[in-house]
Amino acid sequence: VQLQASGGGLVEAGGSLVLSCTASGDMFSFNVMGWSRQAPGKERELVVAISRRGNANYGDSVEDRFTVSRDMAKNTMYLQMNSLKSEDTAVYYCFASVNGNMYNGQGTQVTVSS
Repeated sequence: VQLQASGGGLVEAGGSLVLSCTASGDMFSFNVMGWSRQAPGKERELVVAISRRGNANYGDSVEDRFTVSRDMAKNTMYLQMNSLKSEDTAVYYCFASVNGNMYNGQGTQVTVSS
């Protein structure tokens, strides 16, 4: 399984951004997909995890601002990020759990200017 994340960039505080993660495999076989992020000097934290059935669990700091979605036909997962804050600045990674194996994509940088 290969995961390709894209869509990061520079945005002003209060703005929006959409990240995409395209998978090489059939997403119907993925147990869990999601996004994590890592800010400079901080540990990686979970942003959102979505199950195969579509149940999503968000990190406390992003709930009500971020929304995960999937286009199964395109094997792509999205992260709609609204009301961005400077503390959302981080490298964002998509991940997938498939048959007990964890896969991570390369990161995409999101920078929020205040």
